[in-house]
Amino acid sequence: MTTVVVVRHGETEWNRAGRVQGWAASPLNERGRRQARAAGRHLAGTYDFDSVVASDLRRTRETTAHLRSAESFPEPEFTEGWRERSFGAFQGLDYEQVFSEFPEHRASVGMVGLETTPTGGESLLQTRERVLVAWGDLLERAGPDEEVLVVTHGGPIYVLLAHLRSVDLPGALTSFSQSNCAVNELEHDQETGETAIRRENDAGYQETELVE
Repeated sequence: MTTVVVVRHGETEWNRAGRVQGWAASPLNERGRRQARAAGRHLAGTYDFDSVVASDLRRTRETTAHLRSAESFPEPEFTEGWRERSFGAFQGLDYEQVFSEFPEHRASVGMVGLETTPTGGESLLQTRERVLVAWGDLLERAGPDEEVLVVTHGGPIYVLLAHLRSVDLPGALTSFSQSNCAVNELEHDQETGETAIRRENDAGYQETELVE
């Protein structure tokens, strides 16, 4: 079995304010940095990672650095494949404002929402294709007994979980939840090609690990 642990980045001020981040270079806030260090301690006590892959955006780079500052992990590989969806011209705006003024971008409207592309950004379908290519590449490279850490964003995690559960993407985006630095554990059987979800949106460790 290949174990893949997928972790969302730590909190940013834009998370707290409900602003669209996309590919913007938004940094972690102090709570996000503490979350990442706590996650590092928790993960080191639970897994023995053979490799680390992360989105190359600023908040995931910072999360990865704080994870590794708390404990010793392999040198990370940063890639565009695990980036959040690019929201183009909407980046920096309030989510409620965007979806009230441009309801066609809501995933809940079905195929229109999946195919609609913000100016300078990506559609949900384009994001899904990119993330699933990154997922396939990871499985091809990982050994049958390896443990791999992925540091990414909420959007790619929703895409991946929807794919593994055979849930439509609009349903996943409107019903799934991912806390900052939440842990998701996936177990992939290289022989059958099946992947089981062992942990999902698990941030319970923060109750004891996160020091305010």
